[in-house]
Amino acid sequence: MATQWETHPGARTMGPLPVVGRSTLTANGKTNRQANTATTDLLINSLGWFSIGLGLAEVLAPRKVAKITGARKHTGLIRAFGVREIISGVGILTNRRAAGWVWSRVGGDMLDLASLGAAMTRSGRNRSKTLLSAAAVAGVTVLDIRAAQQVSAQKEEHDALDRLEASVIVNQSPEECYTFWRHLENLPRFMSYLESVRDMGNGRSHWVALAPGNLKLEWDAEITEDKPGQTIAWRSLQGSEVTTTGSVEFQKAAGNRGTIVRVQMSFAARGQALARLAKLAGKHPEQMVYKDLRRFKQVMETGEVITTEGQPAGRTSGATWLDSIAR
Repeated sequence: MATQWETHPGARTMGPLPVVGRSTLTANGKTNRQANTATTDLLINSLGWFSIGLGLAEVLAPRKVAKITGARKHTGLIRAFGVREIISGVGILTNRRAAGWVWSRVGGDMLDLASLGAAMTRSGRNRSKTLLSAAAVAGVTVLDIRAAQQVSAQKEEHDALDRLEASVIVNQSPEECYTFWRHLENLPRFMSYLESVRDMGNGRSHWVALAPGNLKLEWDAEITEDKPGQTIAWRSLQGSEVTTTGSVEFQKAAGNRGTIVRVQMSFAARGQALARLAKLAGKHPEQMVYKDLRRFKQVMETGEVITTEGQPAGRTSGATWLDSIAR
């Protein structure tokens, strides 16, 4: 669930005020997500190699497989099933996030069970072998269905951060807020996860993010919409290890209260980049965007990000209570 906040100039911040929205990463915690991902990857990897091994056996020794399963008169069909198993296994191992390949194994299992059921009615004395083979295939089918469901869920969740939103009121004009944000090198001053942003010209830029453990994420982006004093929108370029889109709107607040700054961002990644992105986001990714907007407000209104670090009654570090929650 995404979260939006508004902070009014001169008002004390009493914490986030949630409204309905969307966020794929929630407070389940990055540790659980990473453990679930590792377990699913291990299961999928094992099924991929199992599929290739079984397929090779069926292609190279169909008569032996037929003898074991009690389907002696179906060597041609067994060899065809072997080719299918090899293709599925290679597809799973080379593209583990492709749920279609894993579901193809489930379809193949159903076909195997149907074939064994037909063979059972004609196998006579080999019926016990066929029955045992059917039981084994049924067990594998359960694993295949579990893996397919998990990888399908990961396919929906692999974006990691989907449509994060936040807003804040800044006691400056829309033009001033826009000008500061449009100079992209300023972004690391208030976006805590950014190490640097380098403007490459022609609306393109190179972004470097730093996750816990000194893990870096880098991507190139381009500006897709630029309306001075109103809107800036951007997206990552094709081929970047992180896929991201974002936009910021600057709207004059009623009663000459300054500018309403609204930000929408989304991130996606795969493989190792996804794990680093999860570390970057922490338990509450929606708060990451909110905290960055609070820093933007502070920079625009005071010229710096305000902390209590070093003050006699302050904390020993510049981390706020929101920082500790988001870890």
